[in-house]
Amino acid sequence: MIPLTRRYLLTGGLGLLGAGALAACTPQTQPATAPSDAASSAGTAITHVHAITRDPATGVVLLATHEGLFRLENKELTRVGPVVDLMGFTVTPEGRYLASGHPSPGTELPEPLGLAESTDGGQSWSVLSRGGESDFHTLAAGPAGVIAFDGQLRTSTDGRTWAHRAIPSPPAALTVAQGSGTVLATTEDGVLRSTDHGATWTPVDTPQLMSLIAWADDTTIVGAGIDGRLLTSTDAGTSWTTSEKPLGEITALGAARTQDGDVETLLVVDRTVVRSLDGGDTTDRLL
Repeated sequence: MIPLTRRYLLTGGLGLLGAGALAACTPQTQPATAPSDAASSAGTAITHVHAITRDPATGVVLLATHEGLFRLENKELTRVGPVVDLMGFTVTPEGRYLASGHPSPGTELPEPLGLAESTDGGQSWSVLSRGGESDFHTLAAGPAGVIAFDGQLRTSTDGRTWAHRAIPSPPAALTVAQGSGTVLATTEDGVLRSTDHGATWTPVDTPQLMSLIAWADDTTIVGAGIDGRLLTSTDAGTSWTTSEKPLGEITALGAARTQDGDVETLLVVDRTVVRSLDGGDTTDRLL
């Protein structure tokens, strides 16, 4: 079992995707092929994936990384838009991209980014608020607005004005149910739940501590246990099932219901991108 520390939770895992793990060509219009040392030396290696999800409109897998935003299709990566270290990334119920982090020099974006949005699939970003002030390492969006953490938990109904909220422990990951608006946070003291957009919190009983967590729908939750197993609840956290074997070091996680009704979990595990349709018992490699 991986020992849990605050540093482990706040970084989403101790390891990074090293050189040659996931590689992408520097030109934004050219996709990357299979991971390899040759590809990483010729292009830009993705050193860390901060978030993984699907675009709800297109179904394309999105990787928010230290080197910018990438689309993953047919085992090929294409970088989209400017190079921004996307520390925080989420997609709103309406399909807008929200992000925070550190832009590269020459992008004409503030450092830190604050909260920025893209309405063109990540091709361009506009700062909504807190530019030059906040680096949100985790953020999530739902029906009540945005909830984010930059050393202080903050909530916003419009992405422009913010309220301070108290939380018992700093969150490593935040996720919002798109129907009910219930927020979950992983912390070093366990998973916390809020039904009032972060105003109050109560603990959730789980089989083990989790580093990452995501709602797949309003009753289905998927989390990454600190021992590398996936934990799944289909009753909003009342009971849990655990995958048979550890998958490895999980550094990014996203979940959603497919059109067929399956719970799809997207994962970055030990330098690979995989998905699972059975709670982590089997996986398919995407990259």
